[in-house]
Amino acid sequence: MPTSSSSPSPSAVYARWDDLPWEAVNPLFDRQYVHGDECMLARIRLRRGCLVPEHRHANEQITYVLEGALRFQIEGRQIVVRAGETLVIPPHVPHAAEALEDTLDLDIFAPPRQDWIGKQDAYLRR
Repeated sequence: MPTSSSSPSPSAVYARWDDLPWEAVNPLFDRQYVHGDECMLARIRLRRGCLVPEHRHANEQITYVLEGALRFQIEGRQIVVRAGETLVIPPHVPHAAEALEDTLDLDIFAPPRQDWIGKQDAYLRR
């Protein structure tokens, strides 16, 4: 959902999660997102057993788990992030995740994930 405009001042954009379609990235991973010029907010639904393969990106990532639990492999350790907990992943740090149960989370990316916007995220589509 692009929010930039050609005018000198960006315009505010209002969105309701209930009005945004879910994108089925693979059978166990769905997402919705909104973004501006500087950051992106994604709502992600991962079904139990969903594996997000190891990857890295230039974006800083903040993950906040709303429901469920994710086990991250990051910097040689495992970190389980449960409902009400947050993980901050710096840019360029390799990481992977597994949904230990059905999970709903919010991810913030800065800057926006251009690979998601351009549907060039093959590592998730397998």
